[in-house]
Amino acid sequence: MSSLILSRVEETGVVAIIRGVDEAKIDPLVQALYDGGIRLVEVTLNTAGALTAISSLLEKYGEVVSIGAGTVLNQEQALQAKVHGAQFFVTPNVDKDVIRIGVESNIPVMSGALTPTEINTAYEAGATFVKVFPAGLFGAQYIREIRGPLSHIPLMAVGGVNLENARTFFDAGAVALGLGSSLTDKVALEHGAYDVIAKKARAFVDLYRGARTR
Repeated sequence: MSSLILSRVEETGVVAIIRGVDEAKIDPLVQALYDGGIRLVEVTLNTAGALTAISSLLEKYGEVVSIGAGTVLNQEQALQAKVHGAQFFVTPNVDKDVIRIGVESNIPVMSGALTPTEINTAYEAGATFVKVFPAGLFGAQYIREIRGPLSHIPLMAVGGVNLENARTFFDAGAVALGLGSSLTDKVALEHGAYDVIAKKARAFVDLYRGARTR
């Protein structure tokens, strides 16, 4: 499973974050994200019906989209997510128990961290990627500076990333972006404008591929 997640991160550079979305809209939302070229989706565990949604999405999209559990805060949640088939874990902070369960289960972990100490601690504990959060608050230059001494650690930029600043994070060395509201547009969701979401998804994926080939 780890190799599949790694290849999909390398292919698209985007992890879509589904948080607080009405259960009935999650399926068509994932279809729109897939249509836009996204191949990794996390459903945060503080979304109503998250575990059931993860299982259902895996049944329908598991062959073409990797479905993960986001906002995994502790060991109990990690184990529940594992039982429901989550293909990767995403955390907002460094939790060594969650990382340990991921390592033992061959489930990649995208561990949240901010400071150099937290970033190195998460990676040394076994995190596959370290999610620099909230990246938008500190800007792309922060990623660039962190990569000076910690260039061996694959960093994701999450929080406050949008189409206007996404390229700067890629140019600074981020291997991927985690995208929530800037991608899963609430207004578009309310109006069922899934084509708008698919178009945004495609724009982010194309931007990533353009950054890789510059």
